[in-house]
Amino acid sequence: MSVPETDSTLSAPLALQDQPVERVIRGGVEYVVLGTAHVSRSSMEAVEAMLAHESFDAVAVELCESRAQGMRDPEAFKQMDLFKVIRQGKAGMVAASLVLSTFQKRLADQSGIQPGAEMKAAMDGAEQRQLPLWLIDREVGTTLKRAWRSVGFWQRFGLLGGLLASVFEREQIEQVEIEKLKQGDLLESAFSEFASESKPLYDSLIGERDAFMAARLRQESARSSASETPARRVLVVIGAGHLKGLCEQLRTQQDEPSAKVTALATTPPKARWPKWLAVALVLLVFAAIGYAFHRNTALGAQALRDWVLFTGGFAALGALVAGGHPLSIVAAFIAAPIKPFRPGIPAGGISAMAEAWVRRPRVVDFDTLRDDIVHWSGWWKNRVARTLLNFFLVSVGTIIGEYSAGIHIFKSLV
Repeated sequence: MSVPETDSTLSAPLALQDQPVERVIRGGVEYVVLGTAHVSRSSMEAVEAMLAHESFDAVAVELCESRAQGMRDPEAFKQMDLFKVIRQGKAGMVAASLVLSTFQKRLADQSGIQPGAEMKAAMDGAEQRQLPLWLIDREVGTTLKRAWRSVGFWQRFGLLGGLLASVFEREQIEQVEIEKLKQGDLLESAFSEFASESKPLYDSLIGERDAFMAARLRQESARSSASETPARRVLVVIGAGHLKGLCEQLRTQQDEPSAKVTALATTPPKARWPKWLAVALVLLVFAAIGYAFHRNTALGAQALRDWVLFTGGFAALGALVAGGHPLSIVAAFIAAPIKPFRPGIPAGGISAMAEAWVRRPRVVDFDTLRDDIVHWSGWWKNRVARTLLNFFLVSVGTIIGEYSAGIHIFKSLV
C-alpha cells in the first residue's frame, strides 16, 4: 500500500521538496523510496536530508557488490590482471564497463559532481548511523550480458554504436537536462534510442532490475525479521527511472524472493545457432580446400594459402590498426588461421596477451585510464585501453578474414 503524506513529510526540508518519493508498506515494513539522478547535486543533498530528517532501521541502495566496492575503493581497478581478464574471456565486458564509466564521467565533468554521489552519501550515512546497508541491484555484468543476449544479431551493432556515441559525444549537457535523468536510468540513457524501441532490451536494463531489487528488499527484510533488531523502516535510494516499477513490484510481487533473485541473477545461455553456423561455414571452407586438393595439388595449395593469407592478414590488420607491437601483429597472423584447430582463447586474446606482455601496462596507464578513453586518441595512447582495443579489432579481423577466405576459395573452384 502507498502511504499518504503526513505532517512529517509535508514539513520536509527544502532539499527534499520536489524530490520523487514513494512510501510503500509490505509485511510490516515501511519502504521510503527516494528517486534520484545518478549525477545530481540536489539528489545527493536529498539523501543527506532524508537521513537527517527521518529515522530508519536500514538503508538500501541501487548498487551491486562490484559497483559498491568501486565506490569504496576507487583505485581497486588498478589491480586488474589483464592476462587473467583476457584468459577468462572478460575483455569485452571490461571494455563495455569502462565505456559506461566514461559516459558517467562526461556527465560528472559537466555537472561538477562525481557519478553516484547520492549512493555514496547513502552508504556514508548508513555507516555513520551504524545502520545495515543493503546492496539490492543486480551485478552490472549480469545485466549487460542479459541485455546483449536479449536482442538480435543486427541490433547488437546498434548497441555498440550507442555505447561509442555515449563516450565521444561532445555536446554540453545543461544542469536541467541532467536533472531530467530522474525520469530515466543511467544504463538506459547510454542506450536510450534502443531501450525505448526494444522491449527485450528495456526489460533487461529496467524491468528485470525493478523485479530483482523488489525481491532483494523482501529477501533482506525477511532476514532482518529473524534478527533481534528487525528493520521496520528502510530508506531505499534508487535511480528515479526505477521508482514506479520498483514500488509496483513491492506491492504486487508474489514470488518467493530468493527464487526470484536466483532466476534473475542467472545469465542466459548463449544462442547456439551462431556457433554452429560458424562451425558449418568453416567446415564447408575446409571441405572446399580438400576438394581443391582432390582436383589439383596446385589448386589445393592455392586455396590453403588463401585461407592463411585472408584470415591471418585481416587479423594482423586489426592488430596494426590497434597500434599493436610487431610481436602482437605476428601473433594475430599466426593464431587466426589455426583458430578452428585450437579451441580456447581466440586469436584476439592471443594477440592481446602478446601486446600486454611486450608493453606491460604502467601504473600511470591505470591512473589515467578513465580520462584517456574519453578521447579517441586515448585508446591508442593508454596501454590498458590499447590492449583491449587489440583484442576487439583482431577478433573482428579474424571473422572478416574467414568469410573473405571462404568467398575467395569458392569462387576459385567455380
